[in-house]
Amino acid sequence: MKHPGVRIMELEVRHLKLVVAVAEEGSVTAASRRLHVTQSALSHQLRDAEEKIGAPLFLRLSKRMVPTAAGERLLQSARSVLGELERAAREIENGGGDAGLIRLSTECYTCYHWLPALLKEFRKKYPKVEISIDAGATHDPVAALREGRLEVGVVTGDVSDSTLRVDDLFEDDLLVVMAPDHHLAKKKSIRAQELAGESVIIYPPRNESTLLNKVIFAAGVRPGAVLEVTLTEAILELAAAGMGIGFIARWAAAPYVKNHRIAARPLANGGYRRTWRAVTVASSPRPAYLEEFITLLRKLPAPKALATVA
Repeated sequence: MKHPGVRIMELEVRHLKLVVAVAEEGSVTAASRRLHVTQSALSHQLRDAEEKIGAPLFLRLSKRMVPTAAGERLLQSARSVLGELERAAREIENGGGDAGLIRLSTECYTCYHWLPALLKEFRKKYPKVEISIDAGATHDPVAALREGRLEVGVVTGDVSDSTLRVDDLFEDDLLVVMAPDHHLAKKKSIRAQELAGESVIIYPPRNESTLLNKVIFAAGVRPGAVLEVTLTEAILELAAAGMGIGFIARWAAAPYVKNHRIAARPLANGGYRRTWRAVTVASSPRPAYLEEFITLLRKLPAPKALATVA
């Protein structure tokens, strides 16, 4: 009798592609269209994969195929392996170590404004390296890294997972933003307690909101109305219109302050600073082009805007 590990090693690339496609499409029918394979052939491949694994990979719930625990684990590995194969193929096709693919996501949509200047500089040295932005992973780049869908995640906060490598990039600070005629705009700095009862505009989900959880609730007070808005520009526009206050990076607020559309004030007692970090998978190779990309991340132009808001 073969050891289960031996059976798993008998899985083929087609099995890995199948698992990813079924998980992402939600059905064998949709996955078969995506992979250009007949439904019957794909069903046979799925049964074959489950026999090799020795466990069911999917459950059918409400007409949707949902990965089992074994399926989720294989899905993570499949994405990692397929991503590495794709990178290797690109490098071989384009002539070796000066070519490849960097899949990137950040935890803030506004951060993508940094990329044009960075890419212009990066491509001077590595014109054959493709940068792919996964905006869909913005809500949780670390999870996407673990699943093998990214090479780099740009995040704030601590990352304690030993399977990930963390490189500090730079610091920035967050400011309370509001309409210029808001009563708090008269102050040079704002105490967290002064936000009690104020309507606030936050990034979703609210259980992860820095403004709510690390500022307002931490001060023992409660806000008024809470409006969840995904885009930084929309938060700034709503704040400018007097719809509430936001908590925005100084560099992102700078153009609106310069045009006198909003007022921006730091929190009292030193303000609120955060550290940006580049996160990669510790076990994955770091080719020279990826090292260069992370070096350029440290030199992003965004922090230069820090001095532009008084």
